[in-house]
Amino acid sequence: MKVAVTTLAVCVASLLALGLVMLYSASMMIWDKHTNSEIGAHYLMMQLIWCACGFALCVTVASLDYQLFKKYAGPIYFVALLLLALVLEKHIGVVRGNARRWFSFHGVSFQPSELGKIALIIALAWYGDRCQRRMHTFRWGVLVPITIIASELVLIFREPDWGTTILLTAVGGAMLVLAGARWIFLIPPLLATAAGGVVMLLHNPMRMKRIFSWLEVEANKEDVGYQAYQARIALGSGGFSGLGLGNGRQKLGFVPEHHTDFIFSIIGEELGLIATLLVIAAFAVLVWCGIYIALRATDRFGTLLAAGVTLLIGLQAIINIGVVTSALPNKGLPLPFISYGGSNLLAMLTCVGILFSVARRATPEKIPVADFVADETPNPFAAKAT
Repeated sequence: MKVAVTTLAVCVASLLALGLVMLYSASMMIWDKHTNSEIGAHYLMMQLIWCACGFALCVTVASLDYQLFKKYAGPIYFVALLLLALVLEKHIGVVRGNARRWFSFHGVSFQPSELGKIALIIALAWYGDRCQRRMHTFRWGVLVPITIIASELVLIFREPDWGTTILLTAVGGAMLVLAGARWIFLIPPLLATAAGGVVMLLHNPMRMKRIFSWLEVEANKEDVGYQAYQARIALGSGGFSGLGLGNGRQKLGFVPEHHTDFIFSIIGEELGLIATLLVIAAFAVLVWCGIYIALRATDRFGTLLAAGVTLLIGLQAIINIGVVTSALPNKGLPLPFISYGGSNLLAMLTCVGILFSVARRATPEKIPVADFVADETPNPFAAKAT
């Protein structure tokens, strides 16, 4: 367990360090229209503050008994629902890019859907633990938990935030299967959800354009597919070893949101294929550590909780990297620990703290019989002390 926890900490620290370096490199040339000056180190300083807050939150959560989340699963879930409902109120929520997703207090923004991610995982872990003997039935294994999932996803979808909705649908479905729900019972609601998504997609011209631009990036490189096309240029121009830190050209106004959702393209351009593969390897190792911790948990709630936060981090990284490399349509999800943004960073570091908390109370590893005999059995031939 010590190896898994240490490896997890090293992976997270490495991704955070890379994120800070790349954020400064990506944002130092951004021009602020309000102050009519360059951003410089402003984003870096803000991210450092969020890192300090996230580290404190991670340590606090890690020091707590994760059973507290089980005790307060209901209040946490309903507080998340309340905040998600309040952000939709036009006099409270802040609109950015045709989406109402943020609270803003004196220049500091908070995205309640990030709390909603963790709250939903805690609620499903609590439910899977409480109803473990009935999870094989359709009513208790699918109908009731889908109501829990849908209650939150409807609010997130209305913001609108399609990326987070898809992410939490995948995480929630996987957690139900891990909790004991029969996967064949999940097929009808998944098909119904997919059909509903297709219908809404057909009535949303902007997102239909994104789908077509994803299918034919070259044909739409001057329109909706501009961002994806420029990201591909950034990744391709970096080659094997990159152009060098700070020498990237696509961050000079070519790749929109290059310090947030598309920062992976700047990593590829400046540090090359080697760095991008190391980032992917770090996330893969992080997921492996999370799975190991989940399997060693002392109870079902701990297993589901650790598995849920691991799925959240891993799937969000997969979706972001898939979008940047044009393997997936644009979904607007940040790259965990690397992209600029305080709300997501706090949520991801809270997830890491949860993993540490579960690991601290995990089932101790079995001691091999040979080691026990060698250490504990007295040697009858040993010389006696005089």
